[in-house]
Parts: sequence; C-alpha cells; structure tokens
Amino acid sequence: MRTDIFARLDREPEPPKIEAPRMSRHRIALFGGTLAFYLAIVVAVLVSSWLVALDWKVMLFRPYQQWPELHAFLDYYVVLGQRGPTAVMIASWLGWRSWRQHTLRPLLTLGCSLLLLNVTVGAVKLGLGRLGPHYATRIGSAEMFAGGDIFPSGHTANAVVTWGILAYLATTPRARRYLSALSATVSLGVGLTTVYIGTHWLSDVLLGWAAGLLILLALPWFEPLITRAEAWVFSVREQWRQRRRAGTPAPAAADGPPAVLLPQSIASESVAAEDGGPGHGAATGTGQPSGHPGQGTRSRAHASHPVRSERTPVTPAGSRRPPHAERTPRGNTSPARPMTGG
Repeated sequence: MRTDIFARLDREPEPPKIEAPRMSRHRIALFGGTLAFYLAIVVAVLVSSWLVALDWKVMLFRPYQQWPELHAFLDYYVVLGQRGPTAVMIASWLGWRSWRQHTLRPLLTLGCSLLLLNVTVGAVKLGLGRLGPHYATRIGSAEMFAGGDIFPSGHTANAVVTWGILAYLATTPRARRYLSALSATVSLGVGLTTVYIGTHWLSDVLLGWAAGLLILLALPWFEPLITRAEAWVFSVREQWRQRRRAGTPAPAAADGPPAVLLPQSIASESVAAEDGGPGHGAATGTGQPSGHPGQGTRSRAHASHPVRSERTPVTPAGSRRPPHAERTPRGNTSPARPMTGG
C-alpha cells in the first residue's frame, strides 16, 4: 500500500467539484464601469488635458532622485510585472493545481488571459504610439502617435492579469479574498514602481490597471471556449493512447509445441504402432503387405511428429519378416537359395 504524498493526493483531489464563475449582473456592472474609465483615460490623454500636465509634473519631480535608497529594491520588485518570469511562476503553480484537480482548466484559463492581454494591450500600444518619459521631446505634449509603445503600461496590466488569475481561480471565498488583496497589492506596487523609475507616465499606469481588470472581468465569457478546448485536448490524448495500444506488437507465437524427448523404448513402441501394430505381419487392408506404411500412416506420422531428427530410425520400406525358404523375393527372377542349418 502506497503511503507517499502523491498517492494521497490522487485519492483526495481538491476540490471535488469546480464551478466556473458566471457573468453575473454585478460583474457586468463592474466591466461597464471599468470600460468607461478606460475610455476616459484615453480621451484625456488624446486631448492633452490636466492628466497630461500631471504626467509631466510627476516626471519632472524625478522620484528616483528623491528616494534613491529604494532604487535597488524596486529594480528587483518591478520584475513581478514582467511577462516572462511571472508567466513561468504562475504557470508552475497552476500546473500543480491542474494535476491535483485532474483538470486543464487552470492552465487553459491562464493561456486565454495572456492571449487576450497580448492582443488588446499590444494593439492599443502600437495604435497610439506614445513615447515614454525618457524619450519625450516637448514639455506639455502627450507624445502620441510618435512611434512609441508604452501606453498602456504592459508591466502594470500583466501584473493585474497574472496575479489576479490566482484570485479568479480560487475555489473558496476566503482564498479569493486573500488572493484578491495580494494581486491588488502587487499590481499597484508594480505600476507605481514604473513611475518611480521613470519608464512610464502616470496615465500609462492608470490605463494598465484598467486594461488588466477588463481582461479578468471578461473571462467568464470565455469559459465555454475553455471547456470545449479541455474536452478536445482530452479526446486527442485518448485517441493517441488507443493508437499507441493498437500499434504495440503482440508477442510472437511459437511455430509449434516444444518437442519432447522420449525414451528409446517408448519411441520404438510408437513407431511400431504407426507401422501396423506389434504383430508386424497382419495385412493393412489396403492391398499392401504389413510393414509397408500407407499414405494415411505417412500423413499421420508427419502430422504428429514434425521433428524427424528426434524419431527412432526405422528400417527401409518393405517386409520386416525374415525371408521364407519357399518364397521368391520381389524383383529377383532366380529361385531363392534354401536356408541351411534349419
């Protein structure tokens, strides 16, 4: 009986039943409010409103010069918003969850959210083309459509999605509350760190928060697609297993039963029985003298004894009786010479 942790996890999957979140009215209201905030930020930057003036004030304040002792720590902390490292960390944890719960939904949900993040945030970045604070050319300008790719902040949006997916996939209300607080803290810190370092405007961070939250709020709409993708993956795996079983060659059968070596006396008795019995002188009923194996006897002998080398040698074809004094052997025209000494 296995007592290791893996056997225990196999017997006790967690949770026994996983329910995907639904697009409730509350979630739809949050999605609508976040989308309105997103559009308001974009419009405020396009028209170079007070938000752009605030961006310049924060940039000229140069936070990294005001608190230089934080720079070393924040250089490492901002990695929590980079897509590569965070995706690897979250995927490792969700892979463990998938194995433990016997489902691919956590990994597929992460993949769907990252795909939405790349498409939506990447398209807006390239479409608006805003330059960052270090590449700004004119004070007070929004620096839009200048070939940049920082609006919205990718670090901030990625932190919201990758850490927020843990709260989205939580199976208990308590775990969801704790993970929501954790993801909010990490994403807020990552966004402000990019402003401190000077790689993003404050408006970039605001739009990044909204972009990541929109993806998390829209995930229930993609749950049917995730379910179908999981069913397809499992069906492909089952087909591959069946094909692998069908392609496995069966063990080769032997050509015949193994030969059994018999003692000399038993082998001689079996040969005598095949050649007409122990009398050796009775007629076979086929018009041939006794001792001459017939066609049926030969076929039976070959069928029952496939290995000829193990049989006891027999005498050549013909009668085994000693020659009679008054009989003429076949194929000889001269009379037989009488035997002497009888």
